[in-house]
Amino acid sequence: MESFSDAVFGFALTLLVVSLDVPKTFTDLVTTMRGFPAFAICFLFLALIWNGHYRYCRRYGLDDGTARFLTCVMLFLVLFYVYPLKFLFNFSITSLFFGGYAQPVSMTRSQFSTLLIIYGLGFAAVYFAMTLLYLHAYRLRDALQLTELEKFDTRYQLFRLSALVAFGLIAALLAYIPLTRN
Repeated sequence: MESFSDAVFGFALTLLVVSLDVPKTFTDLVTTMRGFPAFAICFLFLALIWNGHYRYCRRYGLDDGTARFLTCVMLFLVLFYVYPLKFLFNFSITSLFFGGYAQPVSMTRSQFSTLLIIYGLGFAAVYFAMTLLYLHAYRLRDALQLTELEKFDTRYQLFRLSALVAFGLIAALLAYIPLTRN
């Protein structure tokens, strides 16, 4: 399971690559380099999710049907949300720092709100899958012979992951609220 998840995370990172083609002109190089900050942020987010799953696998060593299913759900969500993640940060970072997107992109407020809703729901879904993995481990705490400290740490992870789920849902809800002009 751990090897499979590592391969899927590697594939997800491959999907984030700034460009598969080597730039042919200096202008192409500069355009490609504009995407680097967004790539770095997306890489960081995926690395944090991978690390959380890696620690889960190392800590509990669960390889039952429930753990495999929840891991597959989480990996599916990671792969599904790679492009919205990349699009959001490419658009945001290049607009903020470079005054425009690498390619012309026109987005209405409604479309941008929808993008933020998609991102918030995806964020919440990925961390909800992780929460369910930790909940599964906590339910098996006696079979896993967890110490009191390990039980405490598992409860802490459940709280932390639940807070991240709530954060994603609140962000999606806030993006859904229409902006009014005065």
